[in-house]
Amino acid sequence: MAGAAASDLLTMRVPNVLVIVLAVAFILAAPLAGLGAIELGLHLGIAIAALAIGFGLFAMGWIGGGDAKLFAASCLWLGPDVLAYVVYAALIGGVLTLALLYWRRMPLPALLTSQNWIVRLHDPQKGVPYAIALATSGLLVYPQTPFMAALT
Repeated sequence: MAGAAASDLLTMRVPNVLVIVLAVAFILAAPLAGLGAIELGLHLGIAIAALAIGFGLFAMGWIGGGDAKLFAASCLWLGPDVLAYVVYAALIGGVLTLALLYWRRMPLPALLTSQNWIVRLHDPQKGVPYAIALATSGLLVYPQTPFMAALT
């Protein structure tokens, strides 16, 4: 999750390989956590619903495609505990968006114009690196999930 956030901050992209690693790691870890077929199906169902919602948000131009895929992969890990994740992501994402919009209204100091990622982040025509909000939310919620408790 931290890698996805860093990548989105620096490049405004979430690499597919990170999303795939998250999904494959879940499939490998689920039996170790004692997830049975019903629980596994529930986690998969929630992830599929999250992917559909994420791509709906992507189609409306509210989030990027990488963010939609990261949302689904993280929901795969969270399963039924996804509600707290969604609330945190909305709140953190809202604060991030407002802070970025405010910052973009100010002139960029000349000292920072040599940093492509900062110039891109400052550009009002660019989106918001929402993976930061998703990663932060996931890292806040995941330690309290029964799935994590089963792994420890």
